Amino acid sequence: MPVLGAHVDATDPVAAAAELRAGACQFFLGDPQAWQGPKVEYAGGAAGLRETAAAADVALYVHAPYVLNLASTNNRIRIPSRQQLQKQLTAAAEIGAAGVIVHGGHVLASDDPQVGFENWRKAIDGLKIDVPLLIENTAGGANAMARELERLDRLWEAISGSPNADRVGFCLDTCHAHAAGNELSGLVDRVRAITGRIDLVHGNDSRDAFGSGADRHANLSAGQCDPEGLAEVFATAGAPIILETPGGTPQHLVDMAWIGQHLPS
Repeated sequence: MPVLGAHVDATDPVAAAAELRAGACQFFLGDPQAWQGPKVEYAGGAAGLRETAAAADVALYVHAPYVLNLASTNNRIRIPSRQQLQKQLTAAAEIGAAGVIVHGGHVLASDDPQVGFENWRKAIDGLKIDVPLLIENTAGGANAMARELERLDRLWEAISGSPNADRVGFCLDTCHAHAAGNELSGLVDRVRAITGRIDLVHGNDSRDAFGSGADRHANLSAGQCDPEGLAEVFATAGAPIILETPGGTPQHLVDMAWIGQHLPS
């Protein structure tokens, strides 16, 4: 059985994980739609959260703000993105996080995507990565860096040229993969052939059709993802599964039960 968890409120993430009887949880260190620096909301501060999580044997994952775009050709976006990601990584290390998840980003339709891949390599070169940095596949965007597997391959080829490449991993989001037009059946093997690893799974169904490009999550079995494909990803990824599905604890418990029921005994 893989480690299960969910995206939770940052005020007391360990208590939220305990309510789910989960071994992991994910949260934001601040407003996901803003550029302000990370903030630990836990009353005991960074050290207290680290100690509490360790005592409870709960793995903490930090999701970087959505506004970050490390690939951008716009200096006013790319440079603050690098700076903010470094702050997220530093704060995550202080709380003992197991990883920081960041979206793959995009360039403009008029841009050469290779520039975006090179911007990622330069960013990785310059970051101090004390906890694993996990790049997440995305659902849409005509010039995205991590939507199609061909693009993911080019991104990983660029990153492999960095001395920090071994500190970069991959987060596979099932809703995003479905929305991007990637079949879930066999996806784990296809991704591993590119990245060599899957460090985390975002276990989500999709409200929208295959290949829609729409990033709208649904509870497991309540959306349009292939259920057999979902179960296959969960069973074969060999990584913790974090739910980002709608609702609170009751719905997440149902989703966790669905995973348990669809894993091989």
